[in-house]
Amino acid sequence: MIVTSIKPMDELFAKPPHYFPHAPSFSSYIDNFIKNREMLGYIGNSFIIATGSMLLTLLLAAPAAYGLARLPMKGKAAILILLLATQMLPSIMLAMPLFIAFSKINLINSFTALIIANTTHSLPFAILVLRPYFLALPAGLEEAAMIDGSNKFSAFALIVLPLVKPGLLTVGAFCFLWGWGDFLFALTLTTNEAIRPLTMGLYKFIGEYGTQWNNLMAVATIAALPIILIFITMQKYIVGGLTNGAMKD
Repeated sequence: MIVTSIKPMDELFAKPPHYFPHAPSFSSYIDNFIKNREMLGYIGNSFIIATGSMLLTLLLAAPAAYGLARLPMKGKAAILILLLATQMLPSIMLAMPLFIAFSKINLINSFTALIIANTTHSLPFAILVLRPYFLALPAGLEEAAMIDGSNKFSAFALIVLPLVKPGLLTVGAFCFLWGWGDFLFALTLTTNEAIRPLTMGLYKFIGEYGTQWNNLMAVATIAALPIILIFITMQKYIVGGLTNGAMKD
């Protein structure tokens, strides 16, 4: 991808192929990020959508997972099976119902619609990953906090949540990446270019009569950087978070 992004157009289809460009050029980066800054707007939109989806998912998943782990309730097994079942459904099955619902409440072409849509996709996964973390904590933590004067909510927010930080970071990283790479909901729920994320901006380089491969790969390289940085900086949390939350002692 990087090599293609710095190849001039006349080298892209050379026979035999040039595995390394004979005359490398960074014009595709200059054209798309310095001369024309349209792609920067798409990157900003992707960041808003990914961050919003991550925060909303964590806000809903943490108390839901805590409730399923700690609170006595009927039908808990059925709820868990339902959450597992929703993971089997492809996202395309949500696209049309969400489009109809958002059309009726005038949310089409808004960041809110894309954030909610991505949250519906990532929320079951987040709950299922976080629940084992809460199960692994001693049940007496909340009781000790309440004896010291805390209520149920403050014990959850101030005592329990900091102890499941690896799980929160794991879920947050995956939710951010899913929001960053979303294409289906962006295609279905938006027509306004000012709202569309980077995944839709990439398709500007794919035309009816050809594809601008060097420009496409240059923008794709920049789009991949947040993903690479997240996994490099949070590798121990992501790997440890998935394994630690897999079992209950």
